[in-house]
Amino acid sequence: MKNKLIYYFFVIFFISTTSKANFDIDAKTAILQDYLSGEILYQKDPDLSIYPASMTKIMTSIIAFDLIEKGDLSFDEKFMISENAWRLSQSGYSSMFIMVGDMVSVEDLLRGIIVVSGNDACVALAEGIAGSEEEFAVMMTSKAKEIGMDNTNFSNSSGINDPDNYSTVRDILIMSNYLIKNYPEFYEMYKEKEFTWDRTGGDPITQGNRNPLLYKNFGADGIKTGYLAVEKYSLASSIKRKDRRLIAVGSGFNSKNSRSKQSAKLLTYGLTNFDTIKLFSKDESIGEVDVWLGKKKKVQAYLKKDIYKTIPKARKRYLKAVMVYDGPINAPISKNQKLGKLKIYYKDDLLEEHDLLAYEDIKKLNIFSRILSSINYLIWGDV
Repeated sequence: MKNKLIYYFFVIFFISTTSKANFDIDAKTAILQDYLSGEILYQKDPDLSIYPASMTKIMTSIIAFDLIEKGDLSFDEKFMISENAWRLSQSGYSSMFIMVGDMVSVEDLLRGIIVVSGNDACVALAEGIAGSEEEFAVMMTSKAKEIGMDNTNFSNSSGINDPDNYSTVRDILIMSNYLIKNYPEFYEMYKEKEFTWDRTGGDPITQGNRNPLLYKNFGADGIKTGYLAVEKYSLASSIKRKDRRLIAVGSGFNSKNSRSKQSAKLLTYGLTNFDTIKLFSKDESIGEVDVWLGKKKKVQAYLKKDIYKTIPKARKRYLKAVMVYDGPINAPISKNQKLGKLKIYYKDDLLEEHDLLAYEDIKKLNIFSRILSSINYLIWGDV
């Protein structure tokens, strides 16, 4: 077994999944994640069951984005507004104020959902896609299970109060992460501060985005507010500074003001107390592995994914990465062949490991060259 120390990085003690004792958020349940590394930087009862309220609408948009990506739906396609959808345009509901019989484009409905949190737009989109809101909710729950939201069930498209429409802040985080990762272009809609809908038979209506963090000018670009009397105030939020992104979800804030301040506090905590570093880039050589009886004596090794680590900014230690393999590796070697493991340690504690893959094909020497190499090795011990 060969070990090769290939990388040192001056870092701090790695993050546990529990919060610091001197930091807390005034919410019933909350979670904070570094997007690139996936590290959880703070959590407070993250698996407590909640009513997600309008954060439900994140999944409503994801279903539409999925269909658009597959070519089964387009922004220009128009859906006729039913009485069911129109009823949610009435006083007391967030709405984009659609009318029965209107033909409204998918793009307008999506902005009505994402920017102004229109419950009417949710029902209209759901009915247009699935025929009924009930069938659309089945699609939503199926997608939730597919992406790992194990403690979530959706019973409607808007998040209007229903005991069967439940989730957790951890699951809302998973959903938010999925949205940003898979639909970066569509996600741009979430940072739009207002939406003007040139409605049928009336003056255009302009409404502002309900996410208070978009107006604080500190890098927030999403995601979705929520409110139910039984759940109080909630917010899934995200902030991007240069190449770094944080995602936070909180529920059970006591007021709109508290929701805004506490969510900003949580994101600021992540920015000021932690750094995210890129250790290795996917598909780039990270070192060489010895080859036995091959036309090359070394083969480059690489990883299939980028490796990021999020680290606190205070207590610095050494982080090391070691290539571990049984070597030299016998030729022939095929591109993408597993060579061994990259192991990442903090001191003597193994943090994680990743497969080392061959960067290229290495052919075997011909019989004459193999004999000479074997003799040379026996005499000199030279691979």
